Amino acid sequence: MRKHFLVLIFLITVSFTVEAQNARGIRIGYIDMEYILQNVPEYIEAKNQLELKAQKWKQEMEVKKNDITKLQESLKTERVLLTKELLEEREEEITFLETELSDFQQKRFGATGDLMVQKSVLVKPIQDQIFTAVQDIAEIKKYDFIFDKSSDLTMLFAAKRHDISDQVIRSLTRASKRNQLSKKELKEEAIKEYQEDVQDQNSTLAERQKKIDEKKAARDKLVEDRKAAAEEKKAATAAKRKQLQDDKEAKKNATTIATEEKGKNTTADGAQADSTQTAKLKTTPSAVNNDSIAMAKEAGRKATADAKAKTLEERKKALADKKAKAIADREAAKKIKEEKAKGEAIKPEE
Repeated sequence: MRKHFLVLIFLITVSFTVEAQNARGIRIGYIDMEYILQNVPEYIEAKNQLELKAQKWKQEMEVKKNDITKLQESLKTERVLLTKELLEEREEEITFLETELSDFQQKRFGATGDLMVQKSVLVKPIQDQIFTAVQDIAEIKKYDFIFDKSSDLTMLFAAKRHDISDQVIRSLTRASKRNQLSKKELKEEAIKEYQEDVQDQNSTLAERQKKIDEKKAARDKLVEDRKAAAEEKKAATAAKRKQLQDDKEAKKNATTIATEEKGKNTTADGAQADSTQTAKLKTTPSAVNNDSIAMAKEAGRKATADAKAKTLEERKKALADKKAKAIADREAAKKIKEEKAKGEAIKPEE
């Protein structure tokens, strides 16, 4: 419980540190101690020797267990034949051997036994070298934190690009080689190490540049998508406005035609009323006396009616031409929109 609490406090501290240093960009890496140890020749050789010792100790324990088992079986068989003193002596001997076996097991394989002590002695110098290599890498490459993946600190996720275990192994291998090389070989090895470091750095920079390019491409695509959506919305708004205008114009034209038809009917009714009135006048004596005046009025009324009919006919023709032009414009706009939509549909396939 205390360990988990300390780990929680550590993670909270790291979180605050990350927030405080976010402006400059924090760098975090990790190592896998078990993986590193499995790739260090000195550790593997010493571990094999230690396993041989452990195997020898296990064989000794097995011999002791077999001796105790034989004594127990013998006592079980001879129990009815032994006196009380001999029985107690045999049982004390078996108990002594069992205690001796337990002490031997604890001495060799216990928490503070020979195996753990020698393993600690074996690992500590190599761990010191690993810690030194980690500190050097952290200082050179400006890491802020480096964790051990195989430690008690629980890592729920760790990206492979942050793993510097191979760099630590390479550093340990270089240090081991330096102790066995001449000056000339040391110089050549230094050049080789420099080239490897440059290659690692270039790989890191290339990966970082790749991420930047991917983010930029995603951002550009988002801008283009937004721009295309805005253009599409604008075109839809313009088409809707055009449709409303055409509907309004058509409605206006229909109202004008209805008004003119109504005026025509009114004129015809007026002419009919005038004819009736003339007929009535002709049946009276005053109409006969004023025949010339009536004829003059009739001629003027006819001229007025002809002028109105001509004006109405010209207005009808103008409205028909205007309506035909509006329909032609609408069909042309519709055709252009269809061709544009067809072009946009073909473009992704290309």
